[in-house]
Amino acid sequence: MPEQVDQLIHAEWIIPVVPENQVLDSHSLAVKGGRIEAILPTAQAKSRYQAVHETPLPGQALMPGLINAHTHAAMALLRGLADDLPLMTWLNEHIWPAEAKWISEEFIHDGTQLAMAEMLLSGTTCFNDMYFFPDITGRAADSAGIRSVLGLIAIDFPSAWACDGDDYLHKGLQVHDQFRANPLIHTAFAPHAPYSVGNPVLERIRVLADELEIPIHMHVHETHDEIVQGLQHHDTRPMSRLHALGLLSPSLAAVHMTHLEQQEIEIFAASGAHVVHCPESNLKLASGFCPVSELLEADINVALGTDGAASNNDLDMFSEMRTAALLAKGVGGNASALPAAGALSMATINGARALGLHQETGSLESGKSADMIAVDLNRVHTQPVYHPISQLVYAAGREQVTHVWVAGRLLVSDGALTTLDVAKLNARASHWGERILAADVHT
Repeated sequence: MPEQVDQLIHAEWIIPVVPENQVLDSHSLAVKGGRIEAILPTAQAKSRYQAVHETPLPGQALMPGLINAHTHAAMALLRGLADDLPLMTWLNEHIWPAEAKWISEEFIHDGTQLAMAEMLLSGTTCFNDMYFFPDITGRAADSAGIRSVLGLIAIDFPSAWACDGDDYLHKGLQVHDQFRANPLIHTAFAPHAPYSVGNPVLERIRVLADELEIPIHMHVHETHDEIVQGLQHHDTRPMSRLHALGLLSPSLAAVHMTHLEQQEIEIFAASGAHVVHCPESNLKLASGFCPVSELLEADINVALGTDGAASNNDLDMFSEMRTAALLAKGVGGNASALPAAGALSMATINGARALGLHQETGSLESGKSADMIAVDLNRVHTQPVYHPISQLVYAAGREQVTHVWVAGRLLVSDGALTTLDVAKLNARASHWGERILAADVHT
């Protein structure tokens, strides 16, 4: 008698990501209790299992959901406010004044919902956030059904969320406790950057992260100016300071890493820490080039993130994969520097590793959470299909995502969201946009 499962998904190709560069033709995936029960040839699956729901996906690739390893989700409401400016001008004259005026629980809720809708429709099933009011972000993510990592932000100056370093940590710990039993909501300490967080707070975060066994998510070596500030104020480069404080460890996900010396790469590799590469944001802000091929050669785990929509200006991980692969080739002078399969790993399992979630998500393997997406390759711009992984990275776009599941729950069905109302989100975004633009004195 056939075994009962919740879902059977029959795909033209299944790309499990682990092992890397594997493509399974005419296979099916069984889901039971929100987890992957098995992956096997379609003929065997139909005889072995009886499913409550069956989903045929002719011409489509089934793959792990994308993991956006660095976001400022609510900044979707600041998309396009201040473009084509250097980082510090962008921050000092536009973004920070806008945040000082508008950041509130309402802003975070509406901005995060807008970002989650974009990410889900783009095939992202997990995002790692760094922003104010992480409790509001957590509640919005829980309602939408998306997996998230809430950054317990820490910064030395006051905001609408907290008044000083101690207050940020106190409130962050409350957020951690609030969501610790939620299987889809995870936490990470998120000190903003070496130039905005002092040693006392960083030392406390190191101790707390070890005690709670959660990651640390931090901007590191994002710009040349950050290096100069580190030398001026601390008489050392920022990464050396973090190393002295004991923060370089397998718990650290260092974001950007665009200005690195060879010795720093070696020290970082020995620490077991992770890099989150944000190629499009780095390009747009002219922040520099992350030496991806050198990091990979040093056996450093490199994940991918979009950064916030205010500096990207989208949350499109398909675009990020393509840019990362092409940029690595151009910067490294080597067409093989980052193959398509490597870029796909950076957007999936590598992100899970950086966030400490690789036992739960990031690849299609029996026992893991059924976090997965279907991508329709039966479009004129992705035909013919010689190598599905290459098509996904170099030719496919987010508009080809047809289905998205998180823990087996269908969040996008035939290209439509099931838990978020696009019309309402657009109306709220327009409302915010009118107010924010009218108050931007540098526009």
